[in-house]
Amino acid sequence: MKKSLLLLFLFCSAIIAFSQNELLVRSNDKGLYLKHTVAAKENFFSIGRLYNVPAKDIAAYNSIDMNHGLAIGQEINIPLHAANFTQSEKKGRPVYYVVGEKEGLYRVSVKHNKVLMANLRSWNHLADDNITSGKKLIVGYLNSTEANSIVQKPLQPVEKKSAAEIKKDVVVTDLPKEKKEETTAQITEKKVDPSVRKAPVTPDPQVGGANGGAGYFKPLFETQIKTQSAKKEQTATAGIFKTASGWQDAKYYALLDGVEAGTIVRIVNPANNKAVYAKVLGEMSGIRQNQGYDIRMSNAAASALEVTDAEKFIVRVNY
Repeated sequence: MKKSLLLLFLFCSAIIAFSQNELLVRSNDKGLYLKHTVAAKENFFSIGRLYNVPAKDIAAYNSIDMNHGLAIGQEINIPLHAANFTQSEKKGRPVYYVVGEKEGLYRVSVKHNKVLMANLRSWNHLADDNITSGKKLIVGYLNSTEANSIVQKPLQPVEKKSAAEIKKDVVVTDLPKEKKEETTAQITEKKVDPSVRKAPVTPDPQVGGANGGAGYFKPLFETQIKTQSAKKEQTATAGIFKTASGWQDAKYYALLDGVEAGTIVRIVNPANNKAVYAKVLGEMSGIRQNQGYDIRMSNAAASALEVTDAEKFIVRVNY
């Protein structure tokens, strides 16, 4: 029963991530395709079902031996063809194209299988053929049973979310495969002990950059402490895990025992008094790589703190 629930959780994580990302079409000498980032427990067959493409076709399109499997965080290309992509009717999940410099509607049509310009006007509510660079245009629809059953939902910026919604934001890349699966299994929701006494919030340390350089989650921390004052501050031995997240969007993440998944924590580098705000993905216990650490943070977070010792360093954590 537990195994079935875990598999359901991981499948839902992939579906949520899929539903909250727009499908952007790309092209190469093989034709039109979509990019997909592999999530935990995904394989050729589950991805194939999601996009209505035979598993062997995905492997062949990417020149990958199916016997080698896929890695978490790996990007693969998903071919678009007559079986899973329609440009004759409005049916399925919309697939977008970002208009390039000096491109007109006719050029967009030619680049995408000569889709009827009348369809482009209708799908995108265009009064004429004038389009601007950077505009997203629907150029067709992904047609698969699973994709068609997914309803797109806007990202919610404040509320604490389920473990599945939290996991979609980040792909851990530096743990062995079996440990990544353990990390995924550990990301479960916990109840906050109402008996824990709340301590006053200390003044915010010096920061700089977007949101003061503290990152995307700083406003969420400020909203969080309005309803629940920060209750704990500790000095912790910190380490780093590698992820592709945070370098462009300043979304920083952390692993921390005893803290509810989804909580925003403030992490301060006492060496320079710089701070970042990170979302807790789950706990560290039970994973060998985490021994000797009180907290691990994404490499983008450590970079924002200007950490000089990437192996082990001291931080202050407030939540």
